[in-house]
Amino acid sequence: MSDPVRKPWLTIVGLGEDGAYGLPPASLKALGAAEIIMGAKRHLGLLPEVRAELVEWPVPYADGLSMLEGFRGQEVVVLASGDPFWHGAGGSLLDILDQEEYKTLPAVGSLSLAAAKLGWALEKTPCLGLHAAPFSRLRALTANGQRAFCTMRDGAAVKELGLWLDGAGFGGSELHVLEALGGPRERVRAVRAINVPEDIQHPVLVGIAFKGDGDVLPLASGRPDGFFANDGQLTKRPVRALTLSALAPKFGEHLWDIGGGSGSIGIEWLLSHPSLTATAVEINGERAARIAENAMDLGVDLSVVTGAAPQALEGLQHPDAVFIGGGISADMLEWLWNTLPAGVRLVANGVTLEAEMLLSKWQAEKGGMLMRFEISTCKPLGQKRGWKAHYPIVQWSVTL
Repeated sequence: MSDPVRKPWLTIVGLGEDGAYGLPPASLKALGAAEIIMGAKRHLGLLPEVRAELVEWPVPYADGLSMLEGFRGQEVVVLASGDPFWHGAGGSLLDILDQEEYKTLPAVGSLSLAAAKLGWALEKTPCLGLHAAPFSRLRALTANGQRAFCTMRDGAAVKELGLWLDGAGFGGSELHVLEALGGPRERVRAVRAINVPEDIQHPVLVGIAFKGDGDVLPLASGRPDGFFANDGQLTKRPVRALTLSALAPKFGEHLWDIGGGSGSIGIEWLLSHPSLTATAVEINGERAARIAENAMDLGVDLSVVTGAAPQALEGLQHPDAVFIGGGISADMLEWLWNTLPAGVRLVANGVTLEAEMLLSKWQAEKGGMLMRFEISTCKPLGQKRGWKAHYPIVQWSVTL
């Protein structure tokens, strides 16, 4: 006999701005059969008269998830905007639900309506949820000719976005402000980022056509050193490119960046793909704070742990790849080798003779690739030019 709680007890219904009146029969039937309907105040106000108990979703949002679990086993409807799985509430609900427990009845999402209004192909236009994320998530997209759709918290946030774009050197960007799409309050306006009006209604999303002369973040590994605030502890651009190539990030993987310095390796790892995660471990508190600031400025979510390795590594999510950029020792290598599972990729860079001897010894015993590279840059030499050599780097790459 099947567990009655395992049948779909929850229906996620997507609403447009015209409310339930524009819903298909299946969604109207779900609303009519519900014992409890949960939703934001705005969503509840779009409903016709229903017999269900109406429950306003609380703030903070996570409190509503706990409340919803208390209704498990009853006939419950959760209201969402448009398509619940397109920058909507659906993803967070999956944290507490199994697939057998819910069904979804989506409406046309606001991003689809926005694309139709502006004639921007969704498959070619990045779509970001900035209603609960920093504007710096746009940092990798700020380039002339790029476009993006962004959901926004409210009208005031659109004004703040314009100021952020101006500060990044893209104040000339065109913002398509799309308010209450699909309903009687719908309004679409095009304004400059530096001239955002005050009377923007919620709900709102923005289509950005980037234009400006600000610094553009390159797409390839080995971004210019100037993007990373540092005190001299920085893996320089050419070495960083070689290191990211050796780390070889793959979908969904997690990195440990040990001896984070400026955080450049962990940040570039995260910039490779949105599915990647990383933890930087740095013994110096001032540098750890700077790593967090660099990550925020470049729009990535890098976890930073202040402490000495290997002790600070205890209890962390196990990695798929490890980079050691500072403080390498035999004790650290022994700990990594004895603690981490087989298959983890390790890349270690050494500059000192002591580090070179250590890596050479371990490579002889464990295998992998040992590489030494020297980089020189052209510098003035009197009235002429010459090559100025940097410290040679020894790099060991191995799979545990």
